[in-house]
Amino acid sequence: MIEVTSPIGADLLEIAISGEVSDADYKQVLIPAIDAALEQHDRIRLLGRIDPSFSGYSLRAMADDAVMGLRHWRGFDRIAVVGDASWITAAVSGLSILMPCPVKVFPLSEQDAAKRWLQESLGAIHQTDLGGGVLHVELLGQIDPEVYAEETEDLNAFLRANDRFALLLDLRNFDGWQGLAGIAEHLKLVRDHIGQLDRIAIVAASSWQKLAARVGAGIAGDKAKVFAPDHMEAAEAWLRN
Repeated sequence: MIEVTSPIGADLLEIAISGEVSDADYKQVLIPAIDAALEQHDRIRLLGRIDPSFSGYSLRAMADDAVMGLRHWRGFDRIAVVGDASWITAAVSGLSILMPCPVKVFPLSEQDAAKRWLQESLGAIHQTDLGGGVLHVELLGQIDPEVYAEETEDLNAFLRANDRFALLLDLRNFDGWQGLAGIAEHLKLVRDHIGQLDRIAIVAASSWQKLAARVGAGIAGDKAKVFAPDHMEAAEAWLRN
């Protein structure tokens, strides 16, 4: 059984799933609700609550689930799944990296936290002009595509004042991207301005950040260098040499 409500606004759908989900639940309840929401909003957020009584999908419902996902692949902005069943948590967590939007799983006792997560800003980008054509870009928290869009104008203003520039990319407090769309926006931002970039110093902390930084250095060649988190001053000095 599927029940759909919009407790906060038309761009946030709350979906309660219980018992066995049938083909009719998808065709008569879920899909019409999502279609109606997307008529009013380019992107929507979903809160899926999995009741302990949930026993699975019928075979036809599984097919409808796949079709719905493909139809609305770019229509989801963020998805929170609330449930206690370990197999659901494992399945959603495993698939989340393949989704084009942020996906997070919460236990049933933290449904209010899930609602807050759907509405809050997950991360931030801070840009600081250090003078002399050096731009300090600090990535904080988990970055989603909207954050890049908000920072584009500040970056463009800096580039209008500097034909060439050096970039100090600070990843010390960066927790990663929210879904594939966030990664795509990051790569697009780098690609669009790589021709104006003289040097990039990447300051990284955790092991996966260092790996990502070295991949970036491999793309930029001798323009890039990776520094440890306590070598910020050395990184800036290298950019200015």
